Amino acid sequence: MREPEREICAVVCAHDGIKAREIAKELGLDRLTVNHILFRSPLMKELCWQDRQYRWHGIVRQTRPHTGLEEFAAYTDSVRAFLALDEEAWMEQMTAGCVNIGRNVNDTRGLLHSFRDCREQMIALFADLRQMLGESCLGWEIAFELRLKRSRHVRIYADVLVITEDRVFSLEFKMKDSVEPEEVLQAAKYAPYLEIVFGKDYEIIPVLVLTKGRELFTFAAIGETDRVLPVCSGDMLFNVFDEYIGFLQ
Repeated sequence: MREPEREICAVVCAHDGIKAREIAKELGLDRLTVNHILFRSPLMKELCWQDRQYRWHGIVRQTRPHTGLEEFAAYTDSVRAFLALDEEAWMEQMTAGCVNIGRNVNDTRGLLHSFRDCREQMIALFADLRQMLGESCLGWEIAFELRLKRSRHVRIYADVLVITEDRVFSLEFKMKDSVEPEEVLQAAKYAPYLEIVFGKDYEIIPVLVLTKGRELFTFAAIGETDRVLPVCSGDMLFNVFDEYIGFLQ
């Protein structure tokens, strides 16, 4: 993303309708630059739309619950609603949701098994979280198979999002037991886009979850930067949430 593109998209997503001249004024940019980006940017085509009064809107509303997220996710709802579904009812909704967002549900590489594996991991996580946080965590939101792919140049996939009151945990699941640098990068690269979608009031926390590992919780460097992200096995995912929320302190 170019910085003006990112800034303009973030301003649009933060407002309930805003015109190009207002965007230009807020960011201190000239209106021609703003209009060029509004109409030509793949990111804008992916995340925003214009009404008949020439006001721009983010597809995902930055309110709780995040209305519009269903345009990009195979399944999204409150944690309470998710936990109330049995496996087959959830899989039926997941499959229909994948078709809706253009996700190929061909199972030749074990896709449906990976869906079920993610579901089991999340059910175990919330069983642990309820012991520490009570029913409050049931009001969080959860989204599976987030897919941003409306334009040709934006390709973003996230396995699971857990959306609390002020954080978004972006969980990348791999059926492995060892850390691979390219998969750390894959988990991290979605964060800038999620920052735009959810806004400045949310901290985005990318996490790599290795479901074949056991008792693993560490931090891995993101490429050659000095930034790190948490890596854990499924049985230690609870500890990642504690690391950032701090309910065991």
